[in-house]
Formats: sequence, C-alpha cells, structure tokens
Amino acid sequence: MSTLSAPSLPAPDGDPLARERGHLASSRGALRAMREDVEALDISDVAANWVNAQILGRQIGERIKALADLSDTPLFFGRLDYLHAPGTDLAEGAEGERFYIGRRHVHDGDGDPMVIDWRAPVSQPFYRASKKDPMDVGLRRRFGYTGGDLTAYEDEHLSDPSETVRTSKLLQQEIERPRVGPMRDIVATIQPEQDEIVRSGLGGTVCVQGGPGTGKTAVGLHRVAYLLYAHRERLARTGTLVIGPNRSFLHYIEQVLPALGELAVRQGTVDDLVAHVEVRGEDDATAAVVKGDARMAEVLRRAVYAHVSMPAEPVVVVRGSRRWRVPAYELEQMIRELLDRDIRYGAAREALPQRIAHVVLVQMERSGEAPDDRVQDAVARGSAVKAAVKAVWPAVDPAKLVLRLLSDAEFLATHAEGVLTDDEQKTILWPKPVRSVKTAKWSSADAVLIDEATDLVERTHSLGHVVLDEAQDLSPMQYRAVGRRCTTGSATVLGDLAQGTTPWATRSWQEALTHLGKADAVIEELTAGFRVPTDVITYASRLLPHIAPGLTPVASVRENPGFFDLRPIADDTEVVAACEELLRNEGSTGLIAADTRIPALAEALTTAGLRFLSPGEETTAETRLTLVPASLAKGLEYDYVVLDEPQAVVNAEPDERTGLRRLYVSLTRAVSGLIVTHSTALPEQLG
Repeated sequence: MSTLSAPSLPAPDGDPLARERGHLASSRGALRAMREDVEALDISDVAANWVNAQILGRQIGERIKALADLSDTPLFFGRLDYLHAPGTDLAEGAEGERFYIGRRHVHDGDGDPMVIDWRAPVSQPFYRASKKDPMDVGLRRRFGYTGGDLTAYEDEHLSDPSETVRTSKLLQQEIERPRVGPMRDIVATIQPEQDEIVRSGLGGTVCVQGGPGTGKTAVGLHRVAYLLYAHRERLARTGTLVIGPNRSFLHYIEQVLPALGELAVRQGTVDDLVAHVEVRGEDDATAAVVKGDARMAEVLRRAVYAHVSMPAEPVVVVRGSRRWRVPAYELEQMIRELLDRDIRYGAAREALPQRIAHVVLVQMERSGEAPDDRVQDAVARGSAVKAAVKAVWPAVDPAKLVLRLLSDAEFLATHAEGVLTDDEQKTILWPKPVRSVKTAKWSSADAVLIDEATDLVERTHSLGHVVLDEAQDLSPMQYRAVGRRCTTGSATVLGDLAQGTTPWATRSWQEALTHLGKADAVIEELTAGFRVPTDVITYASRLLPHIAPGLTPVASVRENPGFFDLRPIADDTEVVAACEELLRNEGSTGLIAADTRIPALAEALTTAGLRFLSPGEETTAETRLTLVPASLAKGLEYDYVVLDEPQAVVNAEPDERTGLRRLYVSLTRAVSGLIVTHSTALPEQLG
C-alpha cells in the first residue's frame, strides 16, 4: 500500500485565514509551475516519426488544458486533519497529517502534494465522515470563496463529542449560490448518499431514480470523472459517452467535466447515436409508440434472416483440370449451423465462403494434393463460391430493409405475424410508397429501427462506460440502441419516473434496464432535495399521486424555504412584470411556458425592452432572462422562474398524464424562487 506524504502542520499561532490564503497562493504557484513544466517539454528526441509527434503533441496539449488555473474556480474547497493512520485505504496518512481537497492534484517542486484530488481515497472522508463515524478525521474544514478569493472557513471537530452537530452555512451558501452561465460542478457539496453512487465501481451498472433537485445529473457526471480517475487506462482504450435528451441540455452541462480536468468524454443524444439517415419527418404519437416497442426487434430479426435460403444446387469449384463438388445437402448443413450459432448476419455471411472452401480443401487432400491456406482463400474468393453465397445468403442493407418494412404491407405482415396486430401494422405503414432511402422522410423512431437492423448485420462497437441522463423518456427500442453501446461496459442511468413526458415513457426502471441489457443493475433512489426550495417542491409534489403513484416525494433539505407565489393575471404585461421583479435579484431567471405561448411572450418581452435568450444560450451578467418552451425545460435550472399558464402546459400534451408530468417538470426548475402566473383556472390536481 502506497503512503501519501503531506505538508507539515503550520504553527498554531497567527491568523488562520491568512495562513489558508497563503497556502492557496502557494498552490496556485505550484500549479502554474506544473503547467510550465509541461509546456517546456521537448518531444523532438522521442517522437520517432510524424505520427508519434502528432499524438504526443495532442496529449501534451490536453495535459496543458487540464492544468489550467481558472481564476474564479477555487483550487481547493476543503481540508482534512487526520488523527493518525490506522492503515486503511481511507486514511493513507501518518499522524498529524493534513490534506487540502480540491478539483485536481497539485504538487510542489519536490513532488509533495499541496492539493489532493477529490477522487483520491484519502479525500473520501471529506464527504462521508460524520460524528458517528469520523473515519479517523479530527477536523474537517470547509472554505468559502468570493470569486476566486478565499474569504471564510468553517470547522467541524468530528472527534470531539462535546461539539454540537450543526448545518454547514458555507455548504448551504454554495448550494444556493446564484447561477449565471452553464451548469457547474458540485464537487464541494457532494453528500454522503451521492458520494456512494459516485464512487461505485466500474464493473456494475447503476440506475439512479432522483426527483427534481436531488442532483442526479451532477452525480452521473461526477461518477464519470471518478471512473476516469480510477480506471484511466482502461477507459482511455474503450471510451466514455454522456447521453442527454437534447442539444440545449448538453450545452448546459458541457462545462462540468472540463472544470474537473476531464476533456476526453464525448457527449451526444440518442439521435446522434443512430444517425444512419437524415431525419426529416415526424411520427404521430401512436406510430411512434409502436415503432419504439421492443417487439419491433423481433420483426426486424425475422426480416433480416428471411433473406437466407436453402440451396437447390451443389457448388462446383473448378481448379485447373479438376472439378470439386460440394453437395447441396452439405451446404445446407453449413447454413443451418451458422443460423443456430446466432451470430451477426454479416459475420455469418463472411464465414460461409471459408466453410465452403474448407470442404473443397479436404477433398483435395483426400485426392493426394497438398493445398495450403492460400488455396483455401483463393477458393473462397472464387466466382463459384461467391455466386453460391450471394444466392443463399445475400447482403442486406439495413436502411433499405426498414424502408421495405414500412412501405410494403405484405412484407411487413409476413414478418410481423403474431407479433404486431393488424391495426399496429397499419399504424406504422407509410401512406405513400417511397422511392429510395434518400428521398424517404425518416423519423427519429425510424432511425432507431435502422440502428437495430444494422446491429443484426454487424456488431455495434461497445464503449467502456455510458451515462444516460433523463432516461425515463426513452422508448424500449432506444434503450436497446444505448445498450448496444455498452454491451461489454457499464452504464449510469439517471432519471425520474415522475418526469416522463413521452407517450412511451418508462413505467419501471427494472423494465427499462432489461431493455438496456443491464437487468442486474443496482437501483438507487435520491430523495433529499438540494436545489428546489421547500415551498416549491411541496407544491409540485401535489401532482405525484396523479403522475407517479407510489414514488417517494422529494424532501427539501434547504433551510431557506425560498420564494413562491401564485399570481392571477389579466394579460401578458403582468407576466413581463413578474420577470422584471425577479430580475432585480442576483442570478438567472427562466420564463417557462407552453410551446404555443412562446411567440406571444417573446413579443411581449421585446415590446417591454427586455432582452432574453433561448435554452442552451449562455446567460451573461447583462442578459439573465431565458424564454423556455416547456418541452425543453427538462434538466435545466434557474435561480428564479416565472411559470406561465400551468393549464396551457397540460393542454399542450396528447394526454392529461403526460401534460401533468410536463407541468411537474416546469414547476421544479427554480432554485430560489417561483412565480406562477395564470389567467385561467389552475389544474384541479394542484388543489
């Protein structure tokens, strides 16, 4: 077991805050020196060729970026003073040692640590130690910052039984700090139940059910950062991916991992994963539900393997003056063996010529010839074998296959018999025939079908770890598409059943995980709310019995109840007035409304001279108001929210339950205050 060394304890006299500021200044200097050392590296002697030089240059560039010192981001946010070293992984220190906990590791010129990475084992007690279990920590110190300046500290003497347990004011202030710009990391405020999920191993899949404000998205992103720290070499080979519901959401979270020093994680949507064709069309809800049903996988499997046929004639291979004959019954046996092995259609098609050639090779050997592997390869590539394979196991184009299924009623009926009802088949059939793959107006659901067919033909590449956020809105076929990207890896699935706002929304996590191919995943539930004020989450939770019976309501742990107001209005000028009122506070404001209301509200804001942004655009000190269609509100957070016309949000959806879920999402986007404006009656489910 390796032992970490740490700077010696400072003298007890003097100003503690001044000493901590001194350590911050020294740490920043050490980080600057680390960066300068990397910048000064000369790779001319070690880069043997141009390719090596490019690779090394890129790696050095990434390292330089990772060592950037962000002036407004605290280099460390906590300190642990250990009592002594019990010889465990959790406290790898000698007696009296002190460790500063931060976003990245910083060492001095001698290699001694000045700041310890929050992901290191020695940092874990910062998040989990308590009075009941101090984990050998005598003192835990939290630091408060204004911008990048250290301005306060707060101590907990965990091993002192006489000290009363109290809520950390600095922790509360950090949680409630106003939001301007994209989502930030929560590395300074991770709670014990969150830390347990963050540090769970790479080998298993974890599903996190978390209500609004429980920090599930942040937990998923910090889990990626932790796994990259603990398994960097493995994940560097296999890759990691974060999947979000839309571009606005991805833009909102894109700075979290870079702030933690992780620059190599890809981000995308499910549509990005399955982008085999250009999506230009849209399904109605009924068709989308059927296309997203897991039964479509069986229809596609039947349609793909229906191309295989049994031979009616032998294969005759001519080599010089000799003719070698592979009987039809022997060829049929090969085909049936390949089908029984249940390997990919394309892999089996590639294996068949070699099997035929091997039979010919055996015949040659029996006749006294001595052929080698080159002869077998030549036979496999010969015209006779190629023609035979083409006849019995033809190539399949996944997009053309799906096009035929959706445009040829007879072809669909043949392969959907006993799987889809007649009405379901009619629902997904295109009303007009389509000429080609390029001219078809594919929908998002169609692209997922093509991805499924593509995987039947050729195995999809698997990543080491995938984070799937807002997972409750995925269809079974979309879960399968994501699952194909982590068949040999693991996943972190994040979502809230109460926020499912698609007609095919997830009914249970166990069902969803089965479609994902991770039925043995561990399901964790976060119920402590850190982001949404008490009064707001209590009001929104009135909807839970109607949208997710049996789900545990979020219990806000915020001491500040927040600002909440139900406000009847006469016209849109009063909605604008509510926005102006909230903009007098520090931080961001979101105006959330039914999609159909957005044009009218945009006009009202413009008339009033209020500048506003669209979701995904970064707020600035000058422009802190975002106009948000309810359909894009999921996953976003604002310090203050004006929610316009709740009943209109409900009415915009195809059914009441989906509408109420959309309303639940919209009600829970505020971190500090919410004003609900309405000129019509509120939904009766809100009481």
